[in-house]
Amino acid sequence: MEFLQPQTWAEALAIKAANPDAVPIVGGTDVMVELNFARRRPSALLDLTHVAELANWELADGRLRVGAGVTYSELTGERGNGSGQLGRLLPGLALAARTVGSPQIRNRGTIGGNLGSASPAGDCHPSLLAAGAQVEVESVRGTRRIDIDEFFVGVKRNALAADELIAAVWLSPPDGPEQFAKIGTRNAMVIAVAAFGLALHPALRGVGTGIGSAAPTPVHAVDAEAYLAGELGRGGFWESREPLPSPVVSEFAGLVSAAARPIDDVRGTADYRRHALGVLARRTLLWAWSQYCGEG
Repeated sequence: MEFLQPQTWAEALAIKAANPDAVPIVGGTDVMVELNFARRRPSALLDLTHVAELANWELADGRLRVGAGVTYSELTGERGNGSGQLGRLLPGLALAARTVGSPQIRNRGTIGGNLGSASPAGDCHPSLLAAGAQVEVESVRGTRRIDIDEFFVGVKRNALAADELIAAVWLSPPDGPEQFAKIGTRNAMVIAVAAFGLALHPALRGVGTGIGSAAPTPVHAVDAEAYLAGELGRGGFWESREPLPSPVVSEFAGLVSAAARPIDDVRGTADYRRHALGVLARRTLLWAWSQYCGEG
């Protein structure tokens, strides 16, 4: 197995073009597990830890560009520059990052690595879906942005071409509350049995959702989004900020549960996952709405 270690982004792209089978690695929190258990034996590893550009984030044209090498710890404010500023700008993603593993894992794991593994249980994915993120990918042929809805194409499969690397994630700073919750055998250092991300978009009069660990890929609860946005608009709730009626909350939770396509496995049954998602949807909606009303 070759170990390739570029010092710049341009060098990394050139090496990837010449070695399309090389597996990128930064934190190694997913890749090293697969290597240790002999689940994967790539011909080469492409170590991106020395590519400083990947660890940066910035505001550009009113949107946030978050480098693929930004760690969970920087999102949570545990480490990095800015004393948690990025997490305050992206609260849903920060909430998800706080549930990832131990401090050691959060210090090493990255947003780009989470996306690259494309696991249905990836903790960042529901929040990225709810926020309507885009994934910036690049090769020596050029740069393109992939809508997060189109990035996950199968179980642990993504839309990257063989010569492409993840450069960054683009998100609009939220104008409303974001929430995230997951359920597992314990609060951290566990793969989610089910996870749910929610974002309220008052300016657009819209709702964003993301379901994790309950389908072959992370998915939106499309019908639930449309239903809740419609009820909030028809009932004038965006303006009044009145408490949501229980039937609306229950219907939203039911539609989220119905959007899942779970399986039975060692972590939980399909029925349990559907039930758990309904509970998570209800809780996150009530939390987010309470936050929205408090801001008013």
